[in-house]
Amino acid sequence: MEIGIALVVAALVVFLLLELKTSRPDGTLIKIHPFRRILLAIMPTRTESVVYFEEYIDATNLLPYLARAKAAYGANMTHICVAAAASALSANPPMNRFVAGNRLYQRNTRTISFSMKKQKLNRKAQLATVKMEIQDNESLRAFCARVNAQIGEERSGKKTKGDKEVETFNVLPRPLLRVGVPLFKLLDYYNLLPGGFIKDDPLYTSIFMANLGSLAMGAGYHHLFEYGSCPLFLMIGRLEDAPMVVNGEVKVRPRLHVRFTYDERIDDGLNARFGIEAMVQILKDPESFYGAPEDENAPPIWPMPEGKLVYGPGTDG
Repeated sequence: MEIGIALVVAALVVFLLLELKTSRPDGTLIKIHPFRRILLAIMPTRTESVVYFEEYIDATNLLPYLARAKAAYGANMTHICVAAAASALSANPPMNRFVAGNRLYQRNTRTISFSMKKQKLNRKAQLATVKMEIQDNESLRAFCARVNAQIGEERSGKKTKGDKEVETFNVLPRPLLRVGVPLFKLLDYYNLLPGGFIKDDPLYTSIFMANLGSLAMGAGYHHLFEYGSCPLFLMIGRLEDAPMVVNGEVKVRPRLHVRFTYDERIDDGLNARFGIEAMVQILKDPESFYGAPEDENAPPIWPMPEGKLVYGPGTDG
């Protein structure tokens, strides 16, 4: 009897200690309004907290800029979209948050993950992901070089740390695998996952992006993973000529379709709008933000000069 009571007391102590643990290696706890705290309890998963946005971006200035950037240092649509998302995220820190254990955290780093095929247009090729940390005072040229180095490592044929982790999990029998994933989620819920594991996992990221335009596909509506801590998913669709209203006139312009999947628990719709507007502005006219591709001393993708990004008025109602 006494042993049973002691075990119950020990279990309660462990539970209380776990509940009191708010520190994480990847984020800092945010004190939030009581309404938002209740919101986290009402909507505990990303699946039921998701909001979808979409934008059609006039690519008239983007395409010639990309052609010059490709000639100068091998940039493509994926590079410029990742950079624009990085700048938008840096300009709007409330978007760089995540929910873990029904608590809201400000992420300690700014990272973007994106997917690609290890061999282009090969249906049988393995899908790989690249996770990039955003650095201050880095030009688009330097950023692209760092992205290319990471892509080269993924496509080199060498086993990356991510490959080894996946292989380890695949060795497990199906029943153990079904138990293992919920166990990882439980450890994450109580902030017990080691920082090294979080740092290398592409789903513990600020934004996940997929450029389906590189596969000649349209932008889809993507879900948010319950695993990990990613609150934002960007889908980039193929370029297409389409009618757009320009200065009150309908004209046919090259158009880029972008869809955003957003966890509304991280912040309200106003900051979602600011982040989306920032990315749209940059992609509409990248040279005014990132400088000429031929300029080896071009300004950094972040920080930008004060007032560079201008947000338009909303609709009163």
